[in-house]
Amino acid sequence: MEGNKTNAVNKQTCFGCGTCVNACPVGAIQFDSNGKAEIDEQKCIKCHTCESVCPVAAIKIKD
Repeated sequence: MEGNKTNAVNKQTCFGCGTCVNACPVGAIQFDSNGKAEIDEQKCIKCHTCESVCPVAAIKIKD
């Protein structure tokens, strides 16, 4: 898992489908240069929406 102490995206599991990007209510998720999800910690409100919609469970939000 990559990310900081708060949120993490498993870059090996993520296949860049965009489900989390479209579901995020505050636009805190974008694709990195490899087409993988990346969470902006400053924008994330920890609503867990991305975590619940990810079809491969690649996102972990820690409160």
